[in-house]
Amino acid sequence: MMLTIGDVIKQLIEAHEQGKDIDLNKVKTKTAAKYGLSAQPRLVDIIAAVPPQYRKVLIPKLKAKPIRTASGIAVVAVMCKPHRCPHISFTGNICVYCPGGPDSDFEYSTQSYTGYEPTSMRAIRARYDPFLQTRHRIEQLKQLGHSVDKVEFIVMGGTFMALPEEYRDYFIRNLHDALSGHTSNNIYEAV
Repeated sequence: MMLTIGDVIKQLIEAHEQGKDIDLNKVKTKTAAKYGLSAQPRLVDIIAAVPPQYRKVLIPKLKAKPIRTASGIAVVAVMCKPHRCPHISFTGNICVYCPGGPDSDFEYSTQSYTGYEPTSMRAIRARYDPFLQTRHRIEQLKQLGHSVDKVEFIVMGGTFMALPEEYRDYFIRNLHDALSGHTSNNIYEAV
């Protein structure tokens, strides 16, 4: 795999020096076939192997989904812990369109999610820890070549405002702590 990645980078550098546009997917496919690999090298591995003197010119071309941070803001979606919808306690029924939550077949997912969405899977892997969800996503975005100087959070889960205030404060505090690297004692200190 290392030879393949090196060859891909060599072709990218040559194309840059000649002022040519290059189709990265074609290069990855042809190079993987050349070395007899069944899978293409991952973009993260290619980005990590770019020589320092070429990072400034190649990383913007390699960035996965550049539109994701085109505004200068990295959007990080996080998910609160699974919690029963307050609607159930009032009516005794769940909404037909709401597949998830602790009372569903997807008991490990939050309300209105199945657990197979990318954000859900990241949250489950982090055991719904807001600090870990944030750190992992920020690291992933960095590895894909995105700037994470400015971050906007999207709190998913559907029942966040129905959770106890202590949990909401803990959750938001840990989101900010994950960005700053500082451990705060309360929400006011965190923000």
